[in-house]
Amino acid sequence: MTLLRVIVILGCSLLLSGQSAEDGDLDSAFRKDTLIVSADKYACWLFDVYIASSNAQRSRGLMHVRDLPEFTGMIFIYNQARILSMWMKNTYIPLDMLFIRGDGAVASIATHTTPLSLESVTSGEPVNMVLELNAGLTEKLGIGTQSRIVFNNLE
Repeated sequence: MTLLRVIVILGCSLLLSGQSAEDGDLDSAFRKDTLIVSADKYACWLFDVYIASSNAQRSRGLMHVRDLPEFTGMIFIYNQARILSMWMKNTYIPLDMLFIRGDGAVASIATHTTPLSLESVTSGEPVNMVLELNAGLTEKLGIGTQSRIVFNNLE
């Protein structure tokens, strides 16, 4: 098989899978850590999270991801609190978005966001972080605006 034919076959495979070569793998594009979501004084949940702290990482987010393990998410970190607006462009899985203040308190939650939507989902108030989880998980685990996150990786 010629090198050109191998490149064409690999390129077509990536296009058919909905990913491009530059999208690559989440593990190679993002640092990963854990955080705790305290739903109330009796329930805490541990999540593996991909950390989106640069402009390029925040722009990419969970685009082209087709499956996310139940207790895995992505946290978007911003240096300054601001009203944030997110969208679901090229995002194939529905998500719950938790908008989080600098002190870890959950300010608001957008549940069951629509895959591939270009509609803006806003925080409603200045926040420093957004945690994206699989849709329906916040309701299932009792996570709401009374909840807090504990996350030590805020560089």
